[in-house]
Formats: sequence, C-alpha cells, structure tokens
Amino acid sequence: MIPPAFEYHAPKTLPEAAQLLGTLRDDARLLAGGHSLLPLMKLRLAAPAHLIDLNQVNELKGIREQAGVIVIGAMTLENEIIGSALLQQKVPLLPEVARQIADPQVRNRGTIGGDLAHGDPANDHPAAAMALDAALVLYGPKGERTVAADGFYLGTFATALKADEILKEIRVKPFAPGTGYAYCKLKRKTGDWATAAAAVVLQVSGGKASTVRIALTNVAAAALRAKDAEAALLGKQVTEQTIAGAAQAAMAACDPAEDLRGSREYKIAMAGEMTKRALRLALSRCK
Repeated sequence: MIPPAFEYHAPKTLPEAAQLLGTLRDDARLLAGGHSLLPLMKLRLAAPAHLIDLNQVNELKGIREQAGVIVIGAMTLENEIIGSALLQQKVPLLPEVARQIADPQVRNRGTIGGDLAHGDPANDHPAAAMALDAALVLYGPKGERTVAADGFYLGTFATALKADEILKEIRVKPFAPGTGYAYCKLKRKTGDWATAAAAVVLQVSGGKASTVRIALTNVAAAALRAKDAEAALLGKQVTEQTIAGAAQAAMAACDPAEDLRGSREYKIAMAGEMTKRALRLALSRCK
C-alpha cells in the first residue's frame, strides 16, 4: 500500500530537529530506522503530515565512554551495537540483545533509540534497559532531562517522552567485575518478536545474590520490571529452588494479551521459563 502524502524534513543538527518538532508537534513524526513507523503509514494506521528524518543528525550517533559511563547515541544502529568492542567488553548484555532482534537486514537500519522510544511491549531493548538500570536522556525546547528506563514506559506505545522531545542518548554503567547477564527470548521463528523474554543482570557475593535485576518483554502492556522476582533472590543463595521462586514471582507480575503467539496461560508460563533460563545463564557468567 502507499502511504498518504507528507512533507519530508532532514535536519542536520539536534537543535534544528528539536525546533522542527516543537513547531510541527502533533502533525509530525520522527523517522529513525523506519521499521515501525513506515509499515503503519503504508497501512494508513498513521498519517503524519510531516516526517522529520534523524539520520543526518550526527550528534545522535556513536558509542563512547564518558566519565565512567557508557553513552550510546539514540541513532546508533543495532549492527553497531553488536560490533562495538566497548560494549562487548563493558556492557555485553546489549550486543546479546541486539543479536536477537529481527534479522541482519533489519539490524543494519534499525536503531536502539527507535526501539526504545516506540513503546512497543514486544521490542527487546526496553527490558534490557530496565535490567541495566539505564538512564534515557531526552532533548527538548527546555534543554535536556534524564528519565530512568524503569519509569519511562507508561503503557502500550505510551512513554514519558513529550510531544516536543527527542531521545538523545542512553547512559549505562559498565559492569563491575564478576557481573552475570543474559537475555533469553522465546520466538516462533527467526526474526520474530518475542512470545516472552527475560533480561537479567546478576552479581553474587559470598555465594548470595547481591544485585538482581530482572525485566520481561511482551508479557504486559509495556516492558515489565519484575521487582518481586528480584526480591525473591536478593540476599539468598542462587539455587534451583530460589530460581524457581523468582520465576514464580515473575509469572505473577505478567498480564499478557492473547494473540497468535499463544494464550495468556502459555505466555505466562513461558515468561517463567525464560526467567529461569536467563538466571541460570547469568549465574554461569558470574566470574
């Protein structure tokens, strides 16, 4: 299908993009990789009068370490996440997540910022951002503000991003030595969205879990931080019994919609299974 007519804008700087967005507001949509927006436009489920293409805004690209924090531009491609030696060394959960997104063709155009800002509960980066305790830097007419990933998602396609704001960058702390991590994802076929998935960051001290962060993909109206599951493990020996307890707590937090990927009961059960697998894998990486 052919999308309705729109006016195209290609700003070259972040202030220029923000000015356009602030002026056009509800009549405009931001274009990053386009994998979410363009299909909606072709189906005429979205009909913005203006498209603001961010692909020439170099301020939104790149991966660097700054003052002990890893900074990732919102327009950084998924394949760049995968290939980053800095992330592989210091935040390896992010390349692991990116490798499980869609296929190489999509990953060569899709961006981490687009995945995060879209607010789709099936997208993979939101749960990872929660598990990493990431901070999202938003740029608007009043300057920058920072929102925790664990407070950014308000519902399906609903985020804390205001109509005149642009996601500028993602900030995460490097892993401390001995940090375990995992992203375990169940999908019907290669390239599909998750039926259920779990992101885990784990640290063990004295044989007990000293840090536990667990977040889930596509089993609620938005990416879900499973805080009761974390509490079930924190300060305890990480054993099959405590892992099972954490999985039960994660399942209790789920509220998935039934669709072609499975019934509500199946998705909840798979959320528990992915939580178990992710915790086991993370534990094996705690060295």
